Amino acid sequence: MRGMGLGVGITLGLVMACGGGSAPPPPPPSQAISISLIPAGANLWTGGTQAFQATVSGTSNQAVTWSVVEASGGSISAAGLYTAPGSAGTFHVQALSVADATKSTQASVTVSIQPPVGACNGAALGIGASFQGFTPFPGDNAWNRDIAADPVDPDSTAIISFIGAGTGLHPDFGAGLYNGSPMGIPYTVVASSSQAKVPVVFTAYGDESDPGPMPIPATAPVEGGSSSTGDRHVLVLDRDACLLYELYRAFLQSDGSWTADAASVWDLKSNALRPYGWTSADAAGLPVLPGLARYDEVAAGAITHALRFTVPTSRKAYVLPATHWASSNTSTSAPPMGLRVRLKAGVDISAYPAQARVVLAALKRYGMILADNGSAWYLSGAPDDRWDNTQLSTLSGIKGSDLEVVQMGTVYTSDPTGAAPTIPSLGATPASITAGSPATLTWTSTGATRWFVTPELGWVTGTSATVRPTATTTYTLQAQGPYGSVTRTVQVVVTP
Repeated sequence: MRGMGLGVGITLGLVMACGGGSAPPPPPPSQAISISLIPAGANLWTGGTQAFQATVSGTSNQAVTWSVVEASGGSISAAGLYTAPGSAGTFHVQALSVADATKSTQASVTVSIQPPVGACNGAALGIGASFQGFTPFPGDNAWNRDIAADPVDPDSTAIISFIGAGTGLHPDFGAGLYNGSPMGIPYTVVASSSQAKVPVVFTAYGDESDPGPMPIPATAPVEGGSSSTGDRHVLVLDRDACLLYELYRAFLQSDGSWTADAASVWDLKSNALRPYGWTSADAAGLPVLPGLARYDEVAAGAITHALRFTVPTSRKAYVLPATHWASSNTSTSAPPMGLRVRLKAGVDISAYPAQARVVLAALKRYGMILADNGSAWYLSGAPDDRWDNTQLSTLSGIKGSDLEVVQMGTVYTSDPTGAAPTIPSLGATPASITAGSPATLTWTSTGATRWFVTPELGWVTGTSATVRPTATTTYTLQAQGPYGSVTRTVQVVVTP
């Protein structure tokens, strides 16, 4: 029987071979199924949405079933679009593999209470992010004041002629690239809760700059691109602190710090000016970001602030809110920094395309403020690929003769003088600590409206601040007021 069985097996194998067939290859080894999610986590306001995408490895079946783990954690569609609930908390989105019901993964979602519309901390995050209704500075700030009914300056005709009555407006911003660089002055919005402060080293105007550190990310866009030889502005809005940080001629360093010719910090909740005679990231000593045309506000239908513009030759003078001049020309026909120009009320803008019409409506109501030397009637804005360059180009139909100078008030040909700030006292409690322990710096000051503590903190408010040095450190307090600045130091000793 054993011999017969062996014979049958051989014969059968020969028959199969003679038939020309071959044994099927063994099945490939099964792969373990896994799921990954993009993004791996998210931060949203109440009622906000976030699209999630699942990638399934180990199978050709990419289908997943979406769900929210917590019963009150919001909802998610079959396509992965998550909608946050109306209450704050940390929730979890789950993707379950259809190919293998034992395989799933989760992403966490932190939901915070939506700030009121127009609040600083309601701005979105990222490069060119929407302010979502927020307007920098208080409503009565010079940038936000309605000047439609203000008187015309007596020197208006001469000044307009000096700049160029026959020259048209030029939008110095738009979509796409010009000579390989984005068109306009870019900005980014950060949250101080997640963006670390880094040192800023000054290379030109340190004596008129606000000291750091500052929350400038390594990914912050530079005007003109990373290889630019131009102004290289870097603008960062900290939505949590409602502070604006602006650098001029900024360069990222390998350790994540920055160098800059000049830097300024602006409290967007206050009308306080920096000291008279000081420049900023802009030649006129003004902030840059509040004067930019941004796509989010034009898309919403209205620009509610003045715009920034340039001229070829300015005057050796300034009018508020400017605090600095950049010229040796003393002609009274030359425009001083801070000059405000508006579009004449009788100019018909109804035939202009939508994007241009929003800009022109703002020029009638809020005007534009002279901020720097450059080309005649160049209007500043932020780059955005959603701009319609064809629409924006129609702004050139508005000539200098269609504009008028708003009455200027005091023209400063020398810096106003007054009592400089003082710091009568500065102390540390305790003055000796172990590494990383807190010490409180406490001070008194007079004639000051702005304060900075270096190193470690940068901008501070009030009359005290907490530091946590890891080595013995000498801290410098700088107090600024309209008529200058003053510093004082205190040492915190770190013991073993």
